[in-house]
Amino acid sequence: MASWTPAEIGDQTGRVALITGANSGIGWQTALVLAGRGARVVLAGRDPSRLASAAAAIRARVPGAELDTVVLDLSDLHSVRTAAKQVVDGGPLDLLFNNAGVMNIADRRTTADGFEMTFGTNHLGHFAFTAQVMPALRRAPAARVVTVSAIAARWPSGELTDLMSERRYRPMGAYAKSKRANIVFTVELARRLAGTPMTAVAVHPGAAMTNLQQETQGAVARRMMGLLAKVAMGSPEGAAWPSLYAATEPGVRSGDFIGPAGRRQDSGTPKPARLPRGADDRATGATLWADSERLTGVTFTV
Repeated sequence: MASWTPAEIGDQTGRVALITGANSGIGWQTALVLAGRGARVVLAGRDPSRLASAAAAIRARVPGAELDTVVLDLSDLHSVRTAAKQVVDGGPLDLLFNNAGVMNIADRRTTADGFEMTFGTNHLGHFAFTAQVMPALRRAPAARVVTVSAIAARWPSGELTDLMSERRYRPMGAYAKSKRANIVFTVELARRLAGTPMTAVAVHPGAAMTNLQQETQGAVARRMMGLLAKVAMGSPEGAAWPSLYAATEPGVRSGDFIGPAGRRQDSGTPKPARLPRGADDRATGATLWADSERLTGVTFTV
């Protein structure tokens, strides 16, 4: 396919985009580009001061940028519910980027609601938030939900069993499981949205040194990530391209998985990527959906 860059994104004036984890890394880069194209961007994150700093940094680059912030802690379903109500009360939502995430937590920890932290934040938090902002998405003419997964979704450790890692906890295994769940959720959401103008797309950003990697715990792990950043990882700017492509390119189809076209899929122009084996299995999708509703107590009506 031909090369694609964010320079090809058309005018986004009149559209509203919400990005979780927007105070840094891929989320911030996504917000910067969309604000520069005229969208009203809602930056969502846990820390109000960091959100304010992120918004100020965008305004310094895009004078007159139309920005809002919403405090959202995906590891706390009360925070998810409060933030979702704020979003729904604010009117239509054209673009939802489920971008925030945690990775490689050394010891098993739990969220405010007792879920394993990585799976609870990366999947269950986003599942509950997406479900509860659906009224705002429905009010948009053709909303898109873009969920950021990772290449780790293809790892064998990403099998969707023992969702809470109670039998065995491995930091990157929990991460792979959560990233596979992001894709299975997206494919199932796309299936349920069939016949509506709404679109659900999963992306993987390739490899980039962002706060997600910089916060890797353990001295050895941090040294290894630093070395990897020098030899393999791309920039957060480039890593935001698949998300931007998925949100704005006319030819994107619901249920697509978008990633970089580079030989190792670590960087390059975005294009449709191969789904992890079994990610589009109907039984797997239905089971994850039912488990997610049961665990969060949120009924996801499409």
